[in-house]
Amino acid sequence: MTLRPAYDEIVLEHGSNAVILRPSLRAASALERSHDGFDRLFQRIAEFHTGTVREIILIAATDRRDAVRFLDSVLQLPLGRVIESMQVSLVRLCASFFPEGDDKPGQSGERMPFPDFFRALFRRATGCLHWTPEEAWNATITEISAAIEGHNELMVSIYGSSEDKAAEHQPDPEQAARNVADGLDPEFDRAGLQALKAKYGKPRR
Repeated sequence: MTLRPAYDEIVLEHGSNAVILRPSLRAASALERSHDGFDRLFQRIAEFHTGTVREIILIAATDRRDAVRFLDSVLQLPLGRVIESMQVSLVRLCASFFPEGDDKPGQSGERMPFPDFFRALFRRATGCLHWTPEEAWNATITEISAAIEGHNELMVSIYGSSEDKAAEHQPDPEQAARNVADGLDPEFDRAGLQALKAKYGKPRR
């Protein structure tokens, strides 16, 4: 039984049987919910609770039939050999459920429970990225986060950022000084008012 690293996927093998495990949004949500949080999930992996190990493999497998065949084959092995070859792989898989960087729930500000975080990812994947529900559930947290980041960068390149828009509305310093001298609001748009007068203030004939 070996581990072959792949992007967001872990492959477990024993003899002629292999199973691909994918840390999808569906797997993350289901395992967090069934264990009332990730602390208990990792604790059970550390204890090598066979029911939990079986659940992880069945839920995270890209092909359930491969998962069943793989589990049937490894159950014939001595438990010590199974633990040695699988435990690290399962920890690595479940660690992929956590987002990277500043997106971690509860890292700063108000804490966002993981169920809410996963629902927010699903909403953004289907609402902003227009993925189908099946595509969103099958994607990993890393993939969804990267896709949302790319979408945000595209929107900024097209429409500009909120900082850019705020800068556009900053009054000219000289104009603001003249407004204050005239007893007006510093942000009063004198040029805009004159343009409106020129357009609509002409006397009717």
